[in-house]
Formats: sequence, structure tokens, C-alpha cells
Amino acid sequence: MVGLIGKKIGMTQVFDDQGKLTPVTVILCEPNVVVAQRTPEKEGYNALVIGAEVVRPKILSKPVLGQFPKGVDPLRVMVEFRDFSKSPKVGESFGLEILEGLRYVDVYGISKGKGFQGVMKRHNFGGGPASHGSKFHRVGASTGNRTTPGRTFKNVKMPGRMGGERVTVQNLRVVSIDQEKKILLVQGAVPGGKNSFVVVRDAKKKK
Repeated sequence: MVGLIGKKIGMTQVFDDQGKLTPVTVILCEPNVVVAQRTPEKEGYNALVIGAEVVRPKILSKPVLGQFPKGVDPLRVMVEFRDFSKSPKVGESFGLEILEGLRYVDVYGISKGKGFQGVMKRHNFGGGPASHGSKFHRVGASTGNRTTPGRTFKNVKMPGRMGGERVTVQNLRVVSIDQEKKILLVQGAVPGGKNSFVVVRDAKKKK
């Protein structure tokens, strides 16, 4: 596999030669740097640790700073890619050229946090009658038995925190790659808000 750390800039739309409109997400892919290499002899598997976006050393803790070898600036985000098909060395950088030739990609990131939400928004419950006589509108109703076993069952959909979790969107078509501007356009939406970091990798299910 190959992968790249990018930053979601936002969404826009493009038109093809036939005038067909396509909604696209704009991902800025600054050069990624190889921070470390995992080997079967030492860690038991093959992987590369890739980092992006240089930051001031003072904003990172000493354990994090200790991961960067000599000659590599401290980076804000680091991701481990297993079985990387390319073989860049530690300290080397690469950009969008590593995605050349790919038609489809998978993108994952942290979704927007929506706070504590009820069952209608969180799980798409239909709710109860909306008339004045009803006392059941947006609540989750029964979650278990009153008598034996007298407990709430596992896996019952209930209110709780929504969003703010890792989400993967698969099989997004690559619309265009602009290496000069370091911009990648993919068809459709990707998780996260503006200026959030996402990881782009070759699609597992579609080539």
C-alpha cells in the first residue's frame, strides 16, 4: 500500500469536458517525511512512520521529541503505514507523486464532534406521536426488563456522545492531482472539518 497525510481544505465543484458537475473535496498534501522504519527483526512487522507539518519543538513533549532522528524537524502528525509498497529512507520526504496512477483512494480522519445527542439524532429513531396528548416524543423508550433479569440489555441504542471518532470513506475517485499546488481533488466528502488532518491511501476494494 501507499499513503499520504493531508489536510482537508474544504469542498468545491468542478466541471468536466461534457459540462457534468462533480462535487470534490480539496486536500492539501504538503511533503511527508519518513520518521522511522519498523522491521521484522526488531518490531516483528514491516512499516513506515510518516509525519507531516513542521512545528516548534517547545509545543511537543520530550517523549514525542525523542522519536525524531537527527536531521528531521519535529512534526505535528505521525501515522504508521504497514507494508508500504515504496521504500523511502528515514529522513526522506515525498508528496503527491506517490499517488500517481491511482484511480481510487480510501480516506480516513476524525469526524466532526457533535457532543451529547439523543436517540433521534444519534441513531435516526423516528420518535413518538407529535400530538399534544402524547407523552412520548423524542425519548428512547424501554431499554430492558422490569422483572427477571431486571437489567438493561447490551447493545441497546441510547443517547450519548456523537462524532469525534475515526471514520473511513472508501473508493473515492481521484478527480485531479496538482503537484505544483500540492492539491488533491477527490470526488465526494471526507470526514472531519476544515483544516483537519486526513490520511489518503490506495483503495483496498477498488482499483
